[in-house]
Amino acid sequence: MKETIDKKTKAKSKIPFYKKFILISWCIFLLGIASVYGIFWMIRHDVNGWFGGLPTYEQLENPKSDLASELYSSDGVLLGKYFRVHRSQVGYDEISPNIKNALIATEDNVFFEHAGISLRALYRVLWYSAILRQDAGGGSTISQQLAKNLFQTRDDLEGSLAEIDWRIGLVIAKLKEWVVAVQLETSYTKEEIMAMYLNTVFFGSNSYGIEVASQTFFNKPQNLLTVEEAALLVGLVQRPSGYNPNRYPKAAKTRRNTVLNQMEKYGYLAEAKCDSLKELPIKLDYKVKNHNYGLATYFRSVIRDELMKWTKDNNYDLWEDGLKIYTTIDSRMQEYAEQAVEEHMKALQTKFDTQSKGRTPWIDDKGKPIPNFIESEIKRTQTYRDLKRSFDGDSVKIWQALKKPKDMTVFSWNGDIDTTMSSLDSLKYYKKFLHTGFMAMDPHNGEVKAWVGGINHKYFKYDHVKYGKRQPGSTFKPIVYAAAIDNGYSPCYEVVDAPVTFPMPNQDPPTWTPQNSNSKFSGEVMTLRQAMARSINSITAFVMSKIGPQTVVNYAKRLGISSPLEPVPSLCLGVSDVSIYELIGAYSTFVNRGVYTQPRFITKIEDKNGTVLQEFPAITKEALNEETAYMMLYMLRGTTEEIGGTGQGVGWELKRDNELGGKTGTTQNASDGWFMGVTKDLVAGAWTGGENRSVHFRSWVDGQGARTAMPIWKIFMTKVYADKELDVEKGAFPRPRKLSKEIDCNIFQMQNMVNDSTLMNDSTMLLYEPVEEVDLDDIQ
Repeated sequence: MKETIDKKTKAKSKIPFYKKFILISWCIFLLGIASVYGIFWMIRHDVNGWFGGLPTYEQLENPKSDLASELYSSDGVLLGKYFRVHRSQVGYDEISPNIKNALIATEDNVFFEHAGISLRALYRVLWYSAILRQDAGGGSTISQQLAKNLFQTRDDLEGSLAEIDWRIGLVIAKLKEWVVAVQLETSYTKEEIMAMYLNTVFFGSNSYGIEVASQTFFNKPQNLLTVEEAALLVGLVQRPSGYNPNRYPKAAKTRRNTVLNQMEKYGYLAEAKCDSLKELPIKLDYKVKNHNYGLATYFRSVIRDELMKWTKDNNYDLWEDGLKIYTTIDSRMQEYAEQAVEEHMKALQTKFDTQSKGRTPWIDDKGKPIPNFIESEIKRTQTYRDLKRSFDGDSVKIWQALKKPKDMTVFSWNGDIDTTMSSLDSLKYYKKFLHTGFMAMDPHNGEVKAWVGGINHKYFKYDHVKYGKRQPGSTFKPIVYAAAIDNGYSPCYEVVDAPVTFPMPNQDPPTWTPQNSNSKFSGEVMTLRQAMARSINSITAFVMSKIGPQTVVNYAKRLGISSPLEPVPSLCLGVSDVSIYELIGAYSTFVNRGVYTQPRFITKIEDKNGTVLQEFPAITKEALNEETAYMMLYMLRGTTEEIGGTGQGVGWELKRDNELGGKTGTTQNASDGWFMGVTKDLVAGAWTGGENRSVHFRSWVDGQGARTAMPIWKIFMTKVYADKELDVEKGAFPRPRKLSKEIDCNIFQMQNMVNDSTLMNDSTMLLYEPVEEVDLDDIQ
């Protein structure tokens, strides 16, 4: 009897190890399943919060993922995106088969067979990791990985049992992923789960989702990826930074070939094809997408502020709600504008550097170098403030740090330069650059078509179109003349080029006599049109003396100038700072029959599903009568048509078969150069100058707007007219429906439409006495 028992005991002890392993595994698995459903039940019933919570049924049915908002041009080109994480959505049917095959072969070869948890993968991990001590991967299905990506199951453990030990936290997170994966499988189809996964997974280099990853690494849509390119991207999922092909090409190639082997193993690739693909080198077109690249970078930054306000007021999140914003920018005109700026500013900077070689470019009104200029400027920088805080105001340590060389990359017109500079040297280097702003607008509907806020958004963030405001100089004169003509003066009204003196009570000196740019008064009798064309200061001052500064301020406000304007005599020469944005709106009024149209750059905003949330119509108001507006176009044409006109440099090619007008502007010491140009279809303008007003050409002739700003407009308009696909053509300005008299100062001597037609002679000094200001309410 005892012998029989011993034999049975020995027989039991001879149960193979693998059977024991399977038995134990099944027990563990069943316990795990029980635990999963136990955890699921407890969390759903809010039992003590031990496990950190699971997503609700509503969250499972409508998982929220950060989706970039997209900015489109008027011709349907994607200008850029606003995102916290860079992500774009693609549907399952749009996803490349190469991507799908590589993903299944590498991450979850039984994806279409399991219900969220792969028992085969769990056994593999348990066998290789626990028994053979080999790396077998994580064993997570695509559904489990999606659960982790969507609901951060490993982050939401605060206040749970996970705080006892990190290993407990890992187990809880894994169990939660199981639960969520199973729930996802009951809520979505396999195709939807795969699409969601590929739209949310991180590929490194600020790329979330397969579409963005494809654009980042290969600069192409994901549906055009080759097999080896798809394999490379799928391989990144395991270790985005470690397998980054831009930084670690050898590791990336090894990982890519592993994916190709998996594809061959599961029948997605023939062996010969796999072997040939593994030999191919990695070819990237790598560029991490951010707000410093692409078209209209300055515009995208400025419009962002407007969009932030709109989304706050309307309870949306610009950075993750996937809004679609449609703008007025025309991508072709935008490209021409950026080309014009680059072409001219590169040449202008070379000229400036040549003239400044061996000299200090920051000079005072007498042309002498400004002492301690850089030292004063650096105290206004964030770098200085940070160092001051770090060293508790110790000036010795601060200046030591500012003079310490360090590696950096700096901007140049010939490409970025890797160099070594101190903070002081860097500031000195950057202060020498000339800057610009350019904008073009359709005057009939206010749509902004092109916007270039500076020379390089990566290195110079400040926008010089809307935010940058400088003295407009003579580009302000048309507003003065518009006020005069609207109050009865004619473009053909004649005035003598002679000094005009204004009393300046309680000031030293007590009078002010504006000088012409050449500091001479010719005594010549000329029409208002000729005077504005030649930019004669004395005659603009004469007009100001007749209508008064407050009248000019009132008209400027009516024409859309919102910047503060002081009602002083010198306003007629453009001493109050304004922006290109404001001047474009004002000049457009002349083309638009006297109706001011506020510049606009958004047409509509849609949600991620294409539902229109808001449309943005043009905002208009009557500013001038139609006849006055047309006479101002005649005045502006004089700049390019009259002998001595400052706009003659636009060239015959642009003037041929075309009516166009413009106005140059140059401030004192040529600190600012301006040009505003008007045609029947477009109004555009440019400003150029240094970041500081003390940085400018030493010669006023070289720094005048006709040479520094007008070439940008000229290059731009030449490119626009050459593009026959654009709705911009040469031609005449539309005539008023009612015009009291033909306007042509060369043929007709129109009767002066004012009571006081006395001309000044060259020996007369007119003392300005305030006259009754014109009330705009009386002239509507």
